[in-house]
Amino acid sequence: MRPSYLEWALVVWFGAGAALVQAAESQWAGDRMATSQGDLVVYPIHHATLVLQWAGKAVYVDPVGGAKRLAGLPKPDVVLVTHIHGDHFDAATLEELVSGGGHVRLVVPRAVAEKLPKGPLAESVTVATEGKKIEIGGMAIEAVPAYNITPQRQKFHPKGRGVGYLLRLGGKTVYIAGDTEGTPEMGKLTGVDVAFLPMNLPYTMSVEQAARAIREFKPKIVYPYHFRNSDGTMADLEKLQRLVGAESGIEIRVRPWYPREGSNRQ
Repeated sequence: MRPSYLEWALVVWFGAGAALVQAAESQWAGDRMATSQGDLVVYPIHHATLVLQWAGKAVYVDPVGGAKRLAGLPKPDVVLVTHIHGDHFDAATLEELVSGGGHVRLVVPRAVAEKLPKGPLAESVTVATEGKKIEIGGMAIEAVPAYNITPQRQKFHPKGRGVGYLLRLGGKTVYIAGDTEGTPEMGKLTGVDVAFLPMNLPYTMSVEQAARAIREFKPKIVYPYHFRNSDGTMADLEKLQRLVGAESGIEIRVRPWYPREGSNRQ
């Protein structure tokens, strides 16, 4: 029996819907890592912005550029901000995310908290200071130091103004460095499974500094991010891989953090 017009229409409609779903999934094809409580999914977004999905929760890190940039991703449960610079902290984007439905917790350093407008944003904030540990929905979040150590760069990120974060998720430890050089505190980290490290001059680390730091604290996987220099050039990630060395057993994951032109501030 030949299918009716309605049956043909339903086949076409459902086929188109499946194609749209597949397209949305391919747009946000994250990297997966097994944990004791399901996969941790990493979505590199742009420059310093990334999203982590784990155990039914989504963590947004330094979201800027409007919520539209993050359309199609899981709604945030937690938003982490590392410091006050405009490529990490965008109050307008935070307001969009908080007003998008659901209860969103913001975790920010004091310098960021002081710049938040009054209202829902300020009411949802937990202030992160170095060494502070926060438990949110089964996630352990610890604020860690992030600052410049080279004298001529200390004006960009003085000690105590910004932070990085350690997240412990289902037996895995994720280190989000924020804007920093290879500090003594970074060198003492242990047991890091995934690390996001910046390397753009003159604001954070050089490739050589990053390689030394990586070989010192030995994370299992490193995502270089925040790697566009002030002159618009990109840090040499192939050189980073050579300096870290295949014999180290450390995986350097290069991802397209700059798929299109955009601003890059410190």
